Amino acid sequence: MLDSISNGMSAESQEEKQKRFAMSLSLWVGLSMLAIKTTAYGMTGSSAILSDAAESVVHVIAVAFAAYSLRLASRPADEDHRYGFSKISFVSAGFEGGMIVIAALFILYEAITDWISGIEIQHLDWGLLLTLLALLINGALGAYLVWVGKKRSSLILEANGKHVLTDAWTSLGVLVGVALTWWTGWLPFDPICAIIVAVNILISGLGLMRRSVSGLLDAADPEISKTIEKTLEQAAEEFEIRYHQVRHLNDGNGYRIETHLLFDDDMTIQEAHRIATVVEERLHSAISMPIEVSTHLEPKIAHEKAHLHHH
Repeated sequence: MLDSISNGMSAESQEEKQKRFAMSLSLWVGLSMLAIKTTAYGMTGSSAILSDAAESVVHVIAVAFAAYSLRLASRPADEDHRYGFSKISFVSAGFEGGMIVIAALFILYEAITDWISGIEIQHLDWGLLLTLLALLINGALGAYLVWVGKKRSSLILEANGKHVLTDAWTSLGVLVGVALTWWTGWLPFDPICAIIVAVNILISGLGLMRRSVSGLLDAADPEISKTIEKTLEQAAEEFEIRYHQVRHLNDGNGYRIETHLLFDDDMTIQEAHRIATVVEERLHSAISMPIEVSTHLEPKIAHEKAHLHHH
């Protein structure tokens, strides 16, 4: 028993270490990318490269908040926060989405202003090389963060990974814009690509904000709902029981599931508890991410009488 507790703690500690390593990596790479892109903008004066650098400023601020949120989410429940702190994941995702939207609006403003006032660009070859370097690094980092986030059921890391991938898409758009401007000599390619990039990351930011609001308002996940219903239907048929009041919510690190199970009046509490335990174990097996299941046991006849009396 002690061995299994110790193994569980060690596994949890390894999980937390992997999450924190991924977040630290994201922060340090973000700072490096900001330095590279700022240098590229200083050398070229390109609107598209400025848009990329602006996205990186936002990214560093968002990662710093996400790193704080990750630490807070891992804290155990206390007297004032009985359900723990994992809901901070949705606040973090919303903040990150909001920062992406601000960056997109800034990029749109700068690109349109530059286009109207007159475009001046130089040293595009260096701009291309530095942007390509940023694209390759961010693409690899973003894919890694999303993978760890999904593997460890961490919305904070997954949102951060998607933000890094957004940064990579920004760099790709910038790369295309700068390359077209360099090869054709037609300067408006630069702001046009910056505007396309801005619209793309605006959509990404709004998507993160929508997911954040859904989580904070405890919106039900249709796929999880189907899995829960299917599992409960099979158990109801097998054990000749009924169920109702099924609810679930995402707490940022996994799901909390509640349901009422109705048993025959002459069934012993021990047998009813045994069946409820089997149902809980089956829900754990059916859902791959961390879940916490609460079942409320009721006698069928007493429930029906109460229901009739209520109506």
